[in-house]
Amino acid sequence: METNNYSDDQYGRARVQDSEELKAYYKKLESLGAGALWTVANDIEPWEPRSTSVPMLWKYDDLRELVLKSSELVTPEEAGRRVVYLINEKRKEVAAAVGWLYTGIQVTRPGEFTSAHRHRASALRFIMEGEKGYTIVDGNKIMLEVNDFVITPNSTWHEHGVEEGGKTCIWQDGLDIPLVNALEANDYAVYDGKQELVKPLNFSPITYGCAGLIPADKTWDKPYSPLFKYSWKNVYPALLEAQKVNEVNPFDGTFMQYSNPLTGGHVMQTMGAAMQLLPAGFKGKAHKHTGSFVYQCAKGKGYTIINGKRFDWKERDIFCVPSWAWHEHHNLSETEDACLFNFNDLPVIEGLGLFQGREFTENNGHQQVQ
Repeated sequence: METNNYSDDQYGRARVQDSEELKAYYKKLESLGAGALWTVANDIEPWEPRSTSVPMLWKYDDLRELVLKSSELVTPEEAGRRVVYLINEKRKEVAAAVGWLYTGIQVTRPGEFTSAHRHRASALRFIMEGEKGYTIVDGNKIMLEVNDFVITPNSTWHEHGVEEGGKTCIWQDGLDIPLVNALEANDYAVYDGKQELVKPLNFSPITYGCAGLIPADKTWDKPYSPLFKYSWKNVYPALLEAQKVNEVNPFDGTFMQYSNPLTGGHVMQTMGAAMQLLPAGFKGKAHKHTGSFVYQCAKGKGYTIINGKRFDWKERDIFCVPSWAWHEHHNLSETEDACLFNFNDLPVIEGLGLFQGREFTENNGHQQVQ
């Protein structure tokens, strides 16, 4: 689809021909725990970004019964968390769904709860189904509804449950576990007993999620958002309103980032998230950029073409777009909009100055499906 004019024998790239003397030299270096850079330079310094992940689609209809089955086979006490995690075919060794991002589908039945715990990895939740689910983050209890987006920042004590009289809750977990493990910085701890509730019910979303109003008499010194839940009942109307007064982005439709209300930046240090609305009949143009993305369809149906392969999705299906992969989103309905939730590693990519992108210019901006 795209070619460059580079070759590995250009100036600045390795073009050394092996000899018996060089082979002996390499062997001697290896015995000393060393190596010659020119033997690996062409692999570790690519001409452009390169991902080892592959695009994947996980159909919710195929997984749902197995997720529910886990709640019959093991208890929350035995498993800690009952999660079916999603594995990229090329990232199995680090349990990643794409890049350095982990995702899974968790289930909790009415009256059940997990023990409070914390870890250095940051976490987020996107609620897929159920009623009267809740999370408690550092003593803040928050009730959950379908399509709500919830954050559990790194090192915060947290637990989840479903109140008696509710309905079994299923949500998608997203964590930066592979990244934190790669940095050799992860840890895990279990809370001794139950967390004490330190604030009124839903304190965080009520205090920090009110139409852009921020309390003038409160301070927040954490590096993550004080708003722990972003309610779908507010998010979807905001998308509809934004669509009225903004041009539709040709690549992503109406695209809005979940943000820290105090800074306008990403919700956490290592993971960001967004919701995008694809208008009825939307046919997105293709582009690619650095950064790994995990998507879930929150509303509607459509398909995404990734590196020339078509992936059809509908509500609750999950798919991933690897870094630097050509991708374009299409809404299959001519009468209804579609919404895609995503979480990503953009805070890391942008914070390190690694973001770059490119637009697809052939075929009026659309890929040929292979």
